[in-house]
Amino acid sequence: MSKAIEVEDLVKVYRNGTRAVDGISFSVDEKEIFGFLGPNGAGKSTTIKTLVGLIRATSGTLRLRGVDIHRHPGEIKRQTGYASQETAVDDRLTGWENITLQGHYYHLPSKEIAQRSEEVLKIFDIYERRKDLADSYSGGMLKRIDIALALIHRPAVLFLDEPTLGLDVQTRTMIWSYIDKLRKEYGMTIFITTHYMEEADALCDRVAIIDHGRIQALDRPGVLKQQIGGDIITVRFSASNDGAIPALIEAIQGLTNIKEVGPAQDGIYRIIAVRNGDQLIPKIVELGEQHAVATESIRLRRPSLDDVYLKFTGREMRDEEGSREKIGKNRRTQRRLNR
Repeated sequence: MSKAIEVEDLVKVYRNGTRAVDGISFSVDEKEIFGFLGPNGAGKSTTIKTLVGLIRATSGTLRLRGVDIHRHPGEIKRQTGYASQETAVDDRLTGWENITLQGHYYHLPSKEIAQRSEEVLKIFDIYERRKDLADSYSGGMLKRIDIALALIHRPAVLFLDEPTLGLDVQTRTMIWSYIDKLRKEYGMTIFITTHYMEEADALCDRVAIIDHGRIQALDRPGVLKQQIGGDIITVRFSASNDGAIPALIEAIQGLTNIKEVGPAQDGIYRIIAVRNGDQLIPKIVELGEQHAVATESIRLRRPSLDDVYLKFTGREMRDEEGSREKIGKNRRTQRRLNR
């Protein structure tokens, strides 16, 4: 299969010495939805900005559909669409005016702009509201029209940087359906950065986990989850007899089919079982009773991308979410105040 994106030994060091991207290599197939997972500051946005030509890499080779990104920036801009974390929609214009203005930026003929504007607005179910000021649109509508702006010139590769940041679950799921539609109906290659694990799981053919500027893992979501192994049991023990817990954990590790017992996070232990996790639950509770430690809660589940992220980075992604969403909302509010 031909490659839409090829990255070899990409390094980006900013003037203040920050090494945002530290020698990463990967490729994306044509018509693939590829996800970059990572916390704030991991290097996701920097990677996207080098690929669309907004910033120049310190070193490395970057090719988009065989074209060198550094040598042919004009061609790259014609072949790519980009929607950043912050929407580029002008609140003082209607939806139609926003989209047609973008078409003029690409020097498209007026007739073609009209045809394509109608097309992309209908794709995202905004056509009926095209004459309304964008200031009256909901956050989900603003994000949809922002992605539509990136499609007016019919790019072969679409880059979406945190496309659903700060949106509610229902709107987020709606955006996912539109993104999947773009790939299915238009054969578009889509590169997404996100910190929502369920987003990557629902949309992406493959995902890369990036942390501290380096790729920690890269494969299909299902393959990455298989690497965790078996069932996952999470258990919270009572703190009334803390001194007995180390001996209890040692006893749990000695049970048949227990692969690993992770250290407690917020008082919750994460136990990975090779198989038959449901049969291990009563044994764990029984061991707790033998060590005079009460079990407050215990549950069984299959591995998720959250577990994959924890395995490769040593922390949970949800610790980053609240701050990221707050930052995004504050930026949007400040932009409106500064109009």
